[in-house]
Amino acid sequence: MAQPPPVRSGTVDYEPLPLTHEDHAPAALYNAPPENTSSFHVPTLGPDGMPYDDDIGIPLGAAQPRFLGRALYDDGGPSIRNSYASSSHQTYPSSDRASQYTADSVYGLRGARAGAYSDAGSYHDEPGFFVGEQPLNRVRGEKRAAYSSPRSRRKPILIGAGIVLAVVVLVIVIALAVPKHKSQSEDNTSIGSTSPSNTASPTASGTPAAKIATVSGTDGSLVTTDDGSTLTYKNSFGGTWYWDISDPFNNAARAQSWTPALNESFRLGVDKIRGVNLGGWLVTEPFIVPNLYQTIQGRSTSSNITIIDEWTLIQAMELDTANGGVSQLEDHYQTFITEQDFMQIAAAGLNFVRIPLGYWAIEVLDGEGFLPRTSWTYFLKAIQWARKYGLRINLDLHALPGSQNGWNHSGRLGSYNVLFGPMGIANAQRSLDYIRILAEFISQPEYKDVVTLFGITNEPQGNSIGIDVLQRYYLQAYNNVRLASGVGLGNGPIISFHDGFISLDQYDGAFPNADRTSLDTHPYLCFSGQSTKPITSYGTTPCDTWGGQINSTMSNFGFIVAGEFSNAVTDCGLYVNGVGQGIRYEGSYISGGPWPDLGNCDTDWTNWEQWSNGTKQAYMTFAKASMDALQNWFFWTWKIGNSTAGRVESPHWSYSLGLENGWMPTDPRTAMGQCGNSAPFQGSLSAWQTGGAGAGSIPTDVIAGLAWPPPTISFPNSVTSPGTLLPTYSPVGSPVTLPGPTFTPVSGSASVEITNSVNVGSGWANPTDTVGMMGPIQGCSYLDPWAGSSLSPPSPLCTGAPAARAEAVEARITASPSR
Repeated sequence: MAQPPPVRSGTVDYEPLPLTHEDHAPAALYNAPPENTSSFHVPTLGPDGMPYDDDIGIPLGAAQPRFLGRALYDDGGPSIRNSYASSSHQTYPSSDRASQYTADSVYGLRGARAGAYSDAGSYHDEPGFFVGEQPLNRVRGEKRAAYSSPRSRRKPILIGAGIVLAVVVLVIVIALAVPKHKSQSEDNTSIGSTSPSNTASPTASGTPAAKIATVSGTDGSLVTTDDGSTLTYKNSFGGTWYWDISDPFNNAARAQSWTPALNESFRLGVDKIRGVNLGGWLVTEPFIVPNLYQTIQGRSTSSNITIIDEWTLIQAMELDTANGGVSQLEDHYQTFITEQDFMQIAAAGLNFVRIPLGYWAIEVLDGEGFLPRTSWTYFLKAIQWARKYGLRINLDLHALPGSQNGWNHSGRLGSYNVLFGPMGIANAQRSLDYIRILAEFISQPEYKDVVTLFGITNEPQGNSIGIDVLQRYYLQAYNNVRLASGVGLGNGPIISFHDGFISLDQYDGAFPNADRTSLDTHPYLCFSGQSTKPITSYGTTPCDTWGGQINSTMSNFGFIVAGEFSNAVTDCGLYVNGVGQGIRYEGSYISGGPWPDLGNCDTDWTNWEQWSNGTKQAYMTFAKASMDALQNWFFWTWKIGNSTAGRVESPHWSYSLGLENGWMPTDPRTAMGQCGNSAPFQGSLSAWQTGGAGAGSIPTDVIAGLAWPPPTISFPNSVTSPGTLLPTYSPVGSPVTLPGPTFTPVSGSASVEITNSVNVGSGWANPTDTVGMMGPIQGCSYLDPWAGSSLSPPSPLCTGAPAARAEAVEARITASPSR
């Protein structure tokens, strides 16, 4: 969510390091075959092409997924966890779900307190044990009794025949209940819902074994979630969910009948992206989760801290030890977005989710006040849930070290320091590494069909940075992603470049022949001039304002997606501009202006509980016009949480609230034609935009003209004398590798144990990508990443020998966390 950017001035030179991945020539980068490819576990197949099954109807070697723990098999299920978003509590309850933040694992979800488990009703991410009855014990007892008396041979024969018939019938019933697992290459149109079973069949030794779980279903089927609770799958659009504990990377699920299943191709320019953001979840924002911010702010321990962003939120939480300290942030992760949200998103006719992620999901350096790596655990859950319900993910790198825009949703409100200011190049170098690390993970075969779009940097301040510097950064990021995704067309995600608030026509012809790139634009009406015109007057505004721009960009650049838009036409709403920033509509906004007082937001715009049917219909019209004009889009955002007043105070930003109350379309396809044209873009994308002929062959003159790093960057108060340098890093470190989910083997009984583990990938898609990770050069001085642009570069700076390229360091492939 953007605000108008400031202006730039001044120029600084610095001694550029040869920091491109020049070890891999661009021409060779996309045309040579990969040295090896990753693979993932599939069951051993029999002569009929199906997995060998054991006596309990589960493929031998199947592994219990980590996220389906003991609660999956407990009759009672877990207790309900209240979220800040859904609760009107003014005081946060004492949490028994604080993580054990260990040095060797990002999966510290087990304990309530250090060294202890929480109560049985709380969430546990631990392996469980199958529990079942023994339906054949009685039959076997009857069989023994039948053969115990030799007085009549005819009676035992008849009884024996009856027993054999009963066993045959039981075997048939069990066989019908056991789902057959489809490979990812199969057509999933034949996948249906299998009948759930709560009984257990014996193993060969007669020991009770696991329940036979339903792995797929359609509208009305019962779903067991990863926390052990159950819900009814409601999807009237022909969607199919799929989750098989023995085949956790199966991509057979389909969000709706008209959306390609995950194991089918999503055709850019043909299949529409109709998506929603999961804002405020893994990167918090005050206006999305106001209860969280207000509750922590209201505690006495926070009295000396004004909580305005995630940085200050964590500072206050660290002091609030009586209520769990920083673990309260993880409680937010656990409760604000859950598996049920993913099911509801598919049921709403949406097929994509855009998930903002902060760089702290990867690492946090000393002195940087963010919770390290924990949000990555929940992003892994998001991948699992999206896969289960047939949704695709747009991974959005939303917050960079030093901040790329200075707004609270970058993690820290204040200055922006990426490609701007004395630390502008150093912070960009770190950011490029984080882009590379994420690209390595999502390009693995286990994840590439789910995480298909990668927004490499959210909302950089392009007007201040300058389009030349921004495009140099983008091209280097593109190279990092394509190197990570390996050689060959069609590998890895579509790369999304935010427009940086620069006019879209300035990107016409940019990055020609780049393999599957996209522009990301965030059109909002609410952050400029304010008006008292009623919502009924905005019915065609999106068509008139955005439709032509989108069509022109599709023709002159290529694919474009509106990564954010909303129903807001004014900036009314609690904390929409930030905590303590004021409101333009009410004349109190602290920046720009002067802003005239046009009225009262609560009376004029945000009293959604009193909206008439006519008002709701006007918002419906506006929403459909926006969708039709933008063509491929992500609404910001899926959910706005309650404030401590117990209500949503920014209603124009919540898709789910609009669905529940009748001002968002229950079927987004009905938006087509709202602008008077059922197919706004009449042309076709260039072949290279869809991974076809010529993709990846960016002309050499374009590459040379956008070489990284840029020779100069600009920012206010800069020292412009010739030879002035800026701090830079060198590739001296070993790259971080992100772990995959842990699927823990489980015991079906005392005598039968499933021990084969599922291959979740190494975290590194391309083993030939061995360039070192950027880090400080010994003997050089660096400023704080958030130093701001008013400071002069530090001293001593690097000259001569330290500027030489360090030896490439082999990427360290770290093991997944173990329990």
